Amino acid sequence: MERRGQKYHRERLGEALREEIETILEGELGDPRIGLVNVSEVHLAPDSRSARVMVVVQGDEAAAESTMEGLAAATGYVRRELAERLHLRRPPELIFVQDRSQQYEARIDELLTRTKKKPARRA
Repeated sequence: MERRGQKYHRERLGEALREEIETILEGELGDPRIGLVNVSEVHLAPDSRSARVMVVVQGDEAAAESTMEGLAAATGYVRRELAERLHLRRPPELIFVQDRSQQYEARIDELLTRTKKKPARRA
């Protein structure tokens, strides 16, 4: 069972990581492959050795794929910057994952409105 203090520490660390990663991605990376990116969430592993960084990529599928390649290439730089800014001895291993939840939500809303508009059929 996890102690309460550790849980809150991990949550605070996750939020600090999210803010710093977003700052780094917004203006410090010079890779032309990386387009417009927002960090939606950071999921820290229980041991804080790895973190899944959920990113929302603006643009079409080709731009998203290119951006994800650029983020994978910039992982080392981002980890080094995090260690320096947050004074971490061992920054977590970063795994960038594209967050498609907004796309799924829009599709579900579209399907729900479509079913509401259809008239009920009689047998």
